[in-house]
Amino acid sequence: MTTTAAIDTGAGPMLRGWRERRRLSQLELALRADSSARHISFIETGRSRPSQEMVLRLAEHLEVPVRERNALLLAAGYAPQFTETSLEDPSMGALRESMEALLRGYEPFPALIVDGTYTVLAANRGIAMLLEGVPERLLVPPLNAMRLTLHPQGLAPRIRNLRQWRGHLLEQMERQIALLRSDALRELYEEVAAHPVPDGAEEDTSGPGVCPIALPLRIEHRGTVLSFLSTIATFNTPMDVTVSELAIETFLPADPETFAHLRSLTP
Repeated sequence: MTTTAAIDTGAGPMLRGWRERRRLSQLELALRADSSARHISFIETGRSRPSQEMVLRLAEHLEVPVRERNALLLAAGYAPQFTETSLEDPSMGALRESMEALLRGYEPFPALIVDGTYTVLAANRGIAMLLEGVPERLLVPPLNAMRLTLHPQGLAPRIRNLRQWRGHLLEQMERQIALLRSDALRELYEEVAAHPVPDGAEEDTSGPGVCPIALPLRIEHRGTVLSFLSTIATFNTPMDVTVSELAIETFLPADPETFAHLRSLTP
């Protein structure tokens, strides 16, 4: 995934941009980073060149994504610190096996793993079940979770609360774009946001499966409306760009009917 951050803008303006995005004053950031507001001001205006340690410390307190921390280091004149290793690399073997075991163990409930642009890297049979009936041309790899969900010939026509769920997904993407400043993610957003909501897509907000604690995904499968609560897990303190952008999304049954339906499909 590429980033639009320009390396030649300098680390100071980039750090100021992240501070303003986090709505912190120079004093607040200085207190968190054990520095002074004067020093932060000098760094942001280019009057002082921050050390590598200071760049990383400020990035940590500003919750800058790992990929963007490399960009900050380059802008400050230092070598990138975080590697970007393909999941196919032999060194990632143990991680791949662990994630695949997690997906299998979650069956029959749906679960998948995506990267920073929602490309599906792995999925279990619960996801395959939800994709039944989707045209083959939409299932040609690489699959993209947002495209499959919001495409008019994908899952969208079967989602009973499509307007609500679509709004939730687009808001999620907007937050990611603001955080990662990714051209690829922006293009994906513009693509899926342009898909029209199918005629007759009404909000199903009553009856079994409507959860009072969180917005559920309500989707029809073989004549039964299933209700799921979505959870997303990421890695703590990742030291690799690829790992930092992985997300494991799982779907929990939101009602007894969904639980029973999924269990009935289990061999």
